[in-house]
Amino acid sequence: MLDKLGTVGLVGLLLLVVGIALVAYADLVVAAGIALVIVGTGLVVKGLASGLMRQFGFA
Repeated sequence: MLDKLGTVGLVGLLLLVVGIALVAYADLVVAAGIALVIVGTGLVVKGLASGLMRQFGFA
């Protein structure tokens, strides 16, 4: 999976993890909420992308 992200994707993923860790250092509950929002957004985007790919006959 990581090889498909590319350099920019890896840097973005690293910044995401560091950002959540920084918030978790200040407040664990808020960091958990932010992590859930990010995971939920990722799942919605994956679902939209899968539906779009299926609509065009790529999946």
